[in-house]
Amino acid sequence: MKIALFGYGKMGKEIEKISLSRKNEISLIVDDHNSATFSAEELKKCDAAIEFSTPDTAVANILACFNADVPVVVGTTGWLQRWDEVSSICKEKNKSLFWASNFSIGVNLFFKLNETLAKLMSTHPEYKATMEEIHHIHKKDSPSGTGITLAEGILKNNKGLRKWVNTESSSEEELQLISKRIDEVPGTHSIRYSSEVDFIEIAHVAHSRKGFALGAVLAAEWIKGKRGLFNMNDLLNDTKS
Repeated sequence: MKIALFGYGKMGKEIEKISLSRKNEISLIVDDHNSATFSAEELKKCDAAIEFSTPDTAVANILACFNADVPVVVGTTGWLQRWDEVSSICKEKNKSLFWASNFSIGVNLFFKLNETLAKLMSTHPEYKATMEEIHHIHKKDSPSGTGITLAEGILKNNKGLRKWVNTESSSEEELQLISKRIDEVPGTHSIRYSSEVDFIEIAHVAHSRKGFALGAVLAAEWIKGKRGLFNMNDLLNDTKS
């Protein structure tokens, strides 16, 4: 299939590498050099687009894909304050959008593990939950989209917590989510439940960007010919994929 690639940084290059290894073709690359000059006609020649640019450019790229009637897979985070607007346009115009805060298969299994543990711990208020997420120094948004997804999974399953905060907190009603940016770390997320006598901790540590890139390519292959709003649960639960 023919893929348009929005964003050509380290992640974009990894997506390109995996796409080609799976016999796909990168028909269009959009980055800083041609973001204002690429044409709708170029985009229309593609079967799907993968968007891994920046929070500032993501929405414009998504809308360009809608206008060209090209299914778009989005991995960029930090733009979700406009989610309601973008998802409404997708539904009203019968377009195709696949969004995930993280495309790694392992991370999406970790999401489920996180919610299960949060539900178990909700009946043990003596354990205080805290979170930490670590990424490379080039990451634009903080906290990470994956960190936010994990935090919301905990809040959904623990009614004693009112909100998450991206700072240190001693409040019993706040979930502390600390963000760190260190060297070239691909992504580490950990959740700890601490009491006076012990602590329980789960973590996901990415060794490279390869897992994220592979998931995005699989999503692009899967969304071809489909209409609507999709996420990793749709892909993972599709027994035909």
